Amino acid sequence: MSTQHTYRVIVRGTFEGLSEESRARLLAEVDAHGMSAMRFTPEGSLAYDRTLKHFSYRLAVMSDATDGEEMAAAIAEDRAETALKELGHGYGELRSSVTDMDTMKINYKR
Repeated sequence: MSTQHTYRVIVRGTFEGLSEESRARLLAEVDAHGMSAMRFTPEGSLAYDRTLKHFSYRLAVMSDATDGEEMAAAIAEDRAETALKELGHGYGELRSSVTDMDTMKINYKR
């Protein structure tokens, strides 16, 4: 049995081909998706600004440590794609940055 690790993944992308309906919905909810709303959760937290150009999705992913960060990134990108499709928002290529919370070194101030 493999050890599970917790990964924090930031999936970044660009909105593409947004319909007028998507634009209106995103703009109506922009205040709820700013910097203060960003959280790492299994469902993900979408953040963007009024320009509706770039976005980021923050996710917490549990995965086997042997699968590494690549698998955590793939899982997170799949979750982000699914959520964006369900919301009806167009997007371009996604890229991810991953942090393994179980191997992260914390330097405490003395």
